[in-house]
Amino acid sequence: MDFIWILFAFSCGLAAKLITLPPSIGYLAAGFILHFLGFQADSMVLELANLGITLMLFTIGLKLNIRDITKMEVWGTSLSHTAFWLLIILILIKLVAIISLPFISDLNWQSSAIVVFALSFSSTVCVVKLMEDHGEMKTRHGKLAVGILVVQDIIAVIFLVAATGKMPSWYAVLLVLALPLRPILGKLLNKAGHGELLPLTGFFIAFGSYELFELLHIKGDLGALLAGMYLATHSKSTEITKSLLNFKDLFLIGFFLSIGFTALPTWEMLATASLITLLLPIKFLLFFILATKFKLRARSAFLSALALTNFSEFGLIIASLSTQANWLAKEWLVILSLAVAISFITTNICYNFAHKIYSRYKEPLKQYEHAKRLPEDEFTQPVNAPIMIVGMGRVGLGAYRALDSHIKNQVWGLDTDRDKVNRLTQQDIHAYYGDAEDVELWEKINLSEIRLALLALPSVEDIANITAQLKNAHFAGQIAAIARYDDERIALEQLGVDKVFNFYAEAGVGFAEESMSLYQQA
Repeated sequence: MDFIWILFAFSCGLAAKLITLPPSIGYLAAGFILHFLGFQADSMVLELANLGITLMLFTIGLKLNIRDITKMEVWGTSLSHTAFWLLIILILIKLVAIISLPFISDLNWQSSAIVVFALSFSSTVCVVKLMEDHGEMKTRHGKLAVGILVVQDIIAVIFLVAATGKMPSWYAVLLVLALPLRPILGKLLNKAGHGELLPLTGFFIAFGSYELFELLHIKGDLGALLAGMYLATHSKSTEITKSLLNFKDLFLIGFFLSIGFTALPTWEMLATASLITLLLPIKFLLFFILATKFKLRARSAFLSALALTNFSEFGLIIASLSTQANWLAKEWLVILSLAVAISFITTNICYNFAHKIYSRYKEPLKQYEHAKRLPEDEFTQPVNAPIMIVGMGRVGLGAYRALDSHIKNQVWGLDTDRDKVNRLTQQDIHAYYGDAEDVELWEKINLSEIRLALLALPSVEDIANITAQLKNAHFAGQIAAIARYDDERIALEQLGVDKVFNFYAEAGVGFAEESMSLYQQA
C-alpha cells in the first residue's frame, strides 16, 4: 500500500500542478480515487496526517504574535461571524428542508445546529497552505486570516470539552510553571546549531507539547500551537520554521489523502455536498462585511475573507463525534467530507485570481470601508530617498547596508512584516511597513521621487506581480530583482525588469571579489 498511495499522490499532484492548480488538490483527488479502487487508509497515512497537522500548528505559532490575536478586528470578526453564520444558515437549512431534499429534510433542530456549527469553521490547513504558497503569511490579510483561525481553534477546544465531557486535568494549572523556563529552552535552541539537530529539536518541542496537553486532557494540537507562540520571539524561530517546512508539507499529504478515504459517496450525497458548497458566498460576504465594520481596509477584508471561504477539517471531527453519539446520521460524515474537499478546490482556484479580482472591482468594494482607518493601515512615504528596497530579508537588508554605506540616507526599505520593521527601525534603519502587492499603496506613493526599485523577494510570482503594479502605476525608474534559477531570470526580464541578479551566481562573484584582496596580499 505504501508505494501505491505514493504513486497516486505523486501522479495526481503533478497533474494538478501541470494545470496550474496547487498539488494539494491532486492529493485530495488521489484519496478519493484510491478509495474508489477499494484501498483503505492504513495507519501510516493516518499517522502522517496527524503529524502534519501538529507540525503545521507549531509553525503557525512560531510566526504568531499574541498581539495579533487580541486585536478587536481579529477576535471581533471571528466571534461575530460564528454568531451570524449560525443564525442565518440554521434558518436557511430549515427553509430548504421544506422542499424535502434528501438528507437535509431528515435533520431535526439539534442535528441541523450540529451541521451548521461544523460548517462555521474555516480550514487551518487550507488557509495556511494558501498563504504560504503565495508568500502572504506576514501580510496584513494573512495575519488577519490566521488570527481568526486561532480564535476558531479556541472555540473548537471549548466545543470538544462540552461534547466529550472530558474536562482538563487540575494539573493543567501547572503549565504556568513553563513560563520562566523560556530562557533555558532558548539556550537549548542555540546549542542545536544549524544542522539536522535543529529540525529534530522542533519535532521534540512540537510533539512533546502535543503529548503533554493530551496527558492533561487538553487538545494536543492546541499545545503545539501554544508551544510555537511561546518561542515566536526567539531569534531562531524563522530558522526552525524553514527547517520544518519540507517535513510539514510531506506529512500534510497524508491529511489530504485521508479526506478521500473517509467514505464512498452516493450520487445523492454528492448532490447534497454540492448544494452545501453554495453556502460559501454567504461565508465570504459575512467575513468581508464584518471585517470592514471593524475598520479594516476593503483589500485586507476581501483577501482574508476569500482565503477563509472554505469548510474545515474540524467539521469532520464534529461529524465523527456526533455520529458516535447518535446525534447525527452517519451519512453526514461522508457529505461533510465531500463539502470540505470541494471547498478546498474552490478556494485554491479562486485565490489564484484574488489580486486581479480586487484590482478590477476595488472601487465598489471600497464603498464598504469605514470612514476612519486603523493606525496600522496608514502609510507615510519617506522624503528625499530615491532608492526603494522591497523585502527586508537577508538579501534586502544586505543591499540596504551596502547602498547606505555609499549614499547615506538615500535608501529606504519596505516589508510586510510589521514586527521586523519595528526591529529594523530600532536599529536606525529606514524601514516602513507596507504590502508591495497592494495596488492602493502605489497610488499613495509619489513614484516620481523614486529612481531605483530593488525587489529582494524570494517568490518570483511576487516579483512579477509587483513589477506589473509598478508598470501600471507608470513608474519611470529602473527595476532590479533577484532570481534563483535561469528560467526565473528570463521570465522576469521578459516582464520588464531592467536587471535580474542570479542569486547563487552573484553570491559566487561577490565572494570571489571580496577574496581577491587575500590573493593579492599573498
